Amino acid sequence: MLSAESDIEVAGEAASGAEAVALFASLSPDVVLMDLRMPGGDGVEAIEMIRSGYGNDAKIIVLTTYDTDADILRAVEAGATGYLLKDTPRADLLRAIRGAASGETVLAPAVAGRLVSRVRGPQAEALSARETEVLALVARGLTNVQIGRELFVSEATVKTHLTRACSKLGVSGRTAAVTKAMETGALPPPGGMSRGSGRS
Repeated sequence: MLSAESDIEVAGEAASGAEAVALFASLSPDVVLMDLRMPGGDGVEAIEMIRSGYGNDAKIIVLTTYDTDADILRAVEAGATGYLLKDTPRADLLRAIRGAASGETVLAPAVAGRLVSRVRGPQAEALSARETEVLALVARGLTNVQIGRELFVSEATVKTHLTRACSKLGVSGRTAAVTKAMETGALPPPGGMSRGSGRS
């Protein structure tokens, strides 16, 4: 569909998060369309790696079927410049790609509404899904290295999620973060925790 447009060239396609990062490094595309769920690390991890390693001006549009608040916030916090759903009409998708290339922020109307509600609402500092996931594994007694293996992310990424969680909870340290998260209801008590990673 994109190749049919005279002003758009499809520079490459990636089947995994790691491949997306590698292709970005070699191709330096003007705009990236990134899914959230892929083999070899999710799209948010790939966005973080691209922006931290290859420039904060990378224009990355998330194109996914997932529209939960946690997914949207994770992507935006990682540095996505747009968030569209896969049922976005063709004309809107093309308009978004051209807009992103010009430096515009492009959001599906439903996504924009959710973000505004989160910013205005009392839960703007709520833990993201991944931060909750990391804290749940901390509560199980796993080290940062073990958590990284469990979630298929680097130890540095685990530390970043813990740092953000601590900041949002107003505490310092892993144990304090878990305790506070349980007290506020952001994390289930030990008896109610799933032993899985929380992925569906």
